[in-house]
Amino acid sequence: MLKKTLALAVLATVATAGAAEARDTIRIVGSSTVYPFSTVVAENFGKSTSFKTPVIESTGSGGGIKLFCAGVGTEHPDIVNASRRMKKSEFETCDKNGVKDIVEVRVGYDGIVIANAKAAPAFDVTREQLFMALAKEVPQGDKWVANPYKKWSDINPSLPNEEIEVLGPPPTSGTRDAFTELVMDAACEKLPAAKALKDAGDDKTLKQKCQSVREDGAYIEAGENDNLIVQKLGANQTAVGIFGYSFLEENADKIKGAKVDGKEPTFDNISSGAYPVSRPLQFYVKKAHIGTIPGIQEYLNEFTADKAWGPEGYLADKGLIPMPDAERAKYKEAATKLKTLTAGDL
Repeated sequence: MLKKTLALAVLATVATAGAAEARDTIRIVGSSTVYPFSTVVAENFGKSTSFKTPVIESTGSGGGIKLFCAGVGTEHPDIVNASRRMKKSEFETCDKNGVKDIVEVRVGYDGIVIANAKAAPAFDVTREQLFMALAKEVPQGDKWVANPYKKWSDINPSLPNEEIEVLGPPPTSGTRDAFTELVMDAACEKLPAAKALKDAGDDKTLKQKCQSVREDGAYIEAGENDNLIVQKLGANQTAVGIFGYSFLEENADKIKGAKVDGKEPTFDNISSGAYPVSRPLQFYVKKAHIGTIPGIQEYLNEFTADKAWGPEGYLADKGLIPMPDAERAKYKEAATKLKTLTAGDL
């Protein structure tokens, strides 16, 4: 009986190993913002080549990078999409787990929009007002107090006389990371109370004050599914949502984008840098998997072709803001020659 049990265990192990070795489909995880773009590329790739259509999972940038950095081998993802750059600490985790050679490919730009229902009043807000609406603590004089603002008009009479209710991404999302950097940090660091902390060298407290989001119901984490936020905005005319520009583009019949610091979230304003809340989009490739998992290099070729990511490409039709020619050439070369990332690049 023991021999039979051992034999079955060996067979199961061999079968599992065989299944892992036999994986012939590219596996991609990561950003919900990059997900729609990579899905279109994957579908075109599957139709136009002899390779299988890649399997893509929307896990959020942070969650995806964690999966990507867990190790090398067919049980781990081949590519991770990210709506922010990989952090140095994440690169070091990758390295520690044997993920040594990583190729970074920037694919374009995206704006983070503040949007509300099409039928709701137009929203025109500054980054400082967004900070005051969403921060866990705000300065009053030289002290920090629990956020007292209940309505937008409490912050400024020019804002709607409506309860503050913001639907946004969770901490695992690259959109949340980028929003924190481009809105919360950027606005907070201009405040006298924040400058005092910086002058005192208290960077830990400064980061905590600037980046902590209120937990009293004014900010609602809506998961990694940005389409869900769009649906909720349709049902709640007073709510505001935070998500990538591509979702605004796809749902222009249901929602509209707010001006931030006087600039509208348009294709031209994002591509020119005039709109203040924009960020690069990219993906990372596990070089060790190229040649083991069929089609990875060919998938990179499809993504970095002008017909996909160029100014007239099919991704621009989906809301991706194309990079300037020189920048596209740089990352095309990275994808073709498989240039690896170093810690100094981050």
